[in-house]
Amino acid sequence: MKKILLGLAGLIALAIPASAADLAARPYSKAPPPMIAAIYDWSGFYIGANGGWGSSHKCWDDVAGGTFNGSDGCHDATGGTAGGQIGYRWQAGTWVFGLEGQGNWADFKGRNVSLLDSTFTGESRIGAFGLLTGQIGYAWNNVLLYVKGGAAVTGDRFRAFDTATNIQLTNTVNDTRWGGTVGAGLEFGFSPNWSAGIEYNHLFMGSRNYTFTSNGIGVPVGTPVAVERIKQDVDLVTVRVNYRWGGPVIAKY
Repeated sequence: MKKILLGLAGLIALAIPASAADLAARPYSKAPPPMIAAIYDWSGFYIGANGGWGSSHKCWDDVAGGTFNGSDGCHDATGGTAGGQIGYRWQAGTWVFGLEGQGNWADFKGRNVSLLDSTFTGESRIGAFGLLTGQIGYAWNNVLLYVKGGAAVTGDRFRAFDTATNIQLTNTVNDTRWGGTVGAGLEFGFSPNWSAGIEYNHLFMGSRNYTFTSNGIGVPVGTPVAVERIKQDVDLVTVRVNYRWGGPVIAKY
């Protein structure tokens, strides 16, 4: 009996390693890849459209004879604007640099009765403007805050009317006027290539003298009737939409 038990124990000892060898290997699961954070890249060319509102503050001074004879007063020429822009941006880390050209149609119109002669009403209008600016911005992924500055040009028109009858008394004075601009904007990238934003610009257009001539009512055509120094500043608020190419969204671990 003792020999039988010893024999069974030996067989069991030999069978255990063999059974362990027959067991299937433990399955192995590869660790999931790390999460990828999408980084919005503002680099590339862009083109877009804009629209909004503007106001041009103008002050008229009588300077006939080359001296200051008094102020005719000021008025705000206000109205709507629409246009387009094209530019290029490049991004270095979180900083974004750019150049942009913008051209807009406008209808900023206003008038006031002269403080020196109430029979005379001066009117001004901006029919178009353009901006050529550089930009410096800071990006929080797809949100861009930027400041800008550069050159500005306006297409101006000035006229004088009889206050009582609203009959135009002078020939229209047209001028292309150059100045400077500063501004700021906030832009949001809502898809890999599209962005929308809001922007404010202030235009410093300085002062310029204009000679007004008669259009033939009361005095011969072309007779100088007034010399006005007109100072002008412009404020613009516009909403913008841009399409960008050449700077895709990139991914980074």
